[in-house]
Amino acid sequence: MTVVTRFAPSPTGFLHIGGARTALFNWLFARHHGGQFQLRIEDTDRARSTDEAVDAIYDGMRWLGLEWDGEALSQFSRVERHREIVERMLAEGKAYRCYCTQEELAEMREKARAEGRRVGYDGTWRDRDPSEAPEGVAPAIRLRAEKEGETVHDDLVQGRVSVPNVDIDDLILMRSDGTPTYLLAVVVDDHDMGVTHVIRGDDHLTNTSRQIQIFKALGWDLPYFAHIPLIHGPDGAKLSKRHGALGVDAYRDMGLLPEAVRNYLLRLGWGHGDEEIIPTARAIELFDVDGIGKSPARFDIAKLTNLNGHYIRESDDADLVEETRPLMEKSLDRQLTEGEISGLEKVMPLVKQRAKTLLEIIDLSSFLFSIRPLSFDEKAQAQLDDDGRAAIRAVREKLEALTDWEGEKIEALVRDAAEALDLKLGKVAQPLRAAMTGTTVSPPIFDVIAIMGRDETLARLDDILV
Repeated sequence: MTVVTRFAPSPTGFLHIGGARTALFNWLFARHHGGQFQLRIEDTDRARSTDEAVDAIYDGMRWLGLEWDGEALSQFSRVERHREIVERMLAEGKAYRCYCTQEELAEMREKARAEGRRVGYDGTWRDRDPSEAPEGVAPAIRLRAEKEGETVHDDLVQGRVSVPNVDIDDLILMRSDGTPTYLLAVVVDDHDMGVTHVIRGDDHLTNTSRQIQIFKALGWDLPYFAHIPLIHGPDGAKLSKRHGALGVDAYRDMGLLPEAVRNYLLRLGWGHGDEEIIPTARAIELFDVDGIGKSPARFDIAKLTNLNGHYIRESDDADLVEETRPLMEKSLDRQLTEGEISGLEKVMPLVKQRAKTLLEIIDLSSFLFSIRPLSFDEKAQAQLDDDGRAAIRAVREKLEALTDWEGEKIEALVRDAAEALDLKLGKVAQPLRAAMTGTTVSPPIFDVIAIMGRDETLARLDDILV
């Protein structure tokens, strides 16, 4: 058997973090077993589906590195196939026409509540003669569900799940306007796509028994089901925006690396011993559904950020420049010059050791892109008092005469200047840092001066000494 999994998001908004984890688990399972991973856009809700949301799903999936096999499938494009199946079920007596109005259905629900019964369709039209159908009323098509026994499946995560058939009502397969319902479309599409394993959130668990009845009515083989517990916030409550339940694009804009996000999502509900740092190749080697836990995972943005810091420190400098560049250009609202890119390449080995996100890299390297005269934050301004300026003047005179412009020579020069002024090194280095960067936080100031070059360094110091 060739394993086939699928990720089937609705294009009604961004690709949220829970959906991204579901996509990752399906992708890893398929890759682990040498199978196929397919993408299906469930866009039958035409009122809420948008092209922008579809593009956001594609973009988020590609950023995460979760490339799918073949073309993405639009569920809406298969409406005629869904209708064909409904007509077949009618012809075989597996479905029937229901002429209940919305008012009658509402009255049915109220009566069930009043009598303390389960709220659901009571089968009014299940066995009625079609000749009794009211004129001018378009019927909905309902499944003739099994009423005896139980619907059982062995879930790969949840274990054996059994639902009494009396609790499964005759669900609607096609609405009175001729549009298929989600429950029918999913079954038909999964069958036609050859899906062997349905891996999805356990909020779909109640749908599964109903979908199994549709599979059986059609005489189709069941896929394996694996229902993943949902993601909760650090407080144990259902994940929401306040916990970090944002779109994948937001995490990219926060300066997170896709490989770090993949690693973190992998560890949300799945584990392999004590391994925390699991690169993608290792994840493909290890992943299987038997490692998925039954309890909800807890999302912690601080842990994700810390993990991202690890991946930044381990990343190739050139790769980090490429990852950082678009965010830097977005913040500057312009493209970087060749000289600025070169400066970013030079400073990257210094800043990546102190950064947990690409945004922190941008902050730490922002001095490269500052326009003279610099603006100074409050702490930097405090360093530029009379004593600070005197120290800067002494260093500036020595720098102008320096012929070998490199970090070690610059450091030795600054130390000599501090000794000549009878000052501790920090009393000279901090005013220099403020003058060169506008802040009191930066990579080592000697490296900053070396990277900035002679002309820019002397010009920035002169701005202070005017």
